[in-house]
Amino acid sequence: MATPKTKSKAPKLDEIAAAAIDLAREAAEDVSGADAVGEHVAAIAISSDRVVTHYFESQLDGYADWQWAVTVVRASRAKVATVNEVSLLPKDEALLAPSWVPWEERIQPGDIGPGLLMATPDNDPRLEPGFSATDLPADADTTEWVQLRSTVAELGLGRERVLSRYGRDEAAERWLQSDPGPMDDASREAPGNCGTCGYFVALRGSLGTLYGACTNQYSHSDGKVVHLDHGCGGHSDVVESSRARELPAPAFDTMGVDEVLFD
Repeated sequence: MATPKTKSKAPKLDEIAAAAIDLAREAAEDVSGADAVGEHVAAIAISSDRVVTHYFESQLDGYADWQWAVTVVRASRAKVATVNEVSLLPKDEALLAPSWVPWEERIQPGDIGPGLLMATPDNDPRLEPGFSATDLPADADTTEWVQLRSTVAELGLGRERVLSRYGRDEAAERWLQSDPGPMDDASREAPGNCGTCGYFVALRGSLGTLYGACTNQYSHSDGKVVHLDHGCGGHSDVVESSRARELPAPAFDTMGVDEVLFD
């Protein structure tokens, strides 16, 4: 058998608390200044028979469609109300800030600037443990240790963490879609690709099979990673057919003065 639903009794509007409009206005003005508090809008009983919230229009710059809410309360058998809380609340049509997003989700590519420290997660899938000399047994021969350390340094492996296969693949895919990739306007109009250019320096490791750095100071890709099939108008095979003619030395120097002409 279903039990009947009981209706909760609405709180009664306390006359003394509802009449404390001036008290509520003074409290709001103490917080924001007299110019920021507008007309009284309503007095609403909340949660208890002796608790009333007074609403005032907001005149605060930048807070259109907001309102001041001042809650006053009257103690049992008291003849006056006192201020409980002052707050600024948005109306339904008010402009609100976007939902908070954690910093690690807000950071975007290229956001790391001078003085900004961005810690790398210890479980970053783009990295994996590298090889260092500490991996050598404690009783290893000194000569062997020195030789191994030199070899490790030459190969670029003497780092605590190195790029994982996932990290290399992710970088290669990202660069493929960027400006130094093979599908931009400069590459389509270039006389040759970067892989055949003398200014192209390949990267080391597996990324070097697809990417390198441009060293042509006149190219828009100078100092950037470029794809083998990327290109620009500064290809090294485009050679000027004639050189500027070098002028011979003058037969008589009309610019310099070697001796005093007048005493």
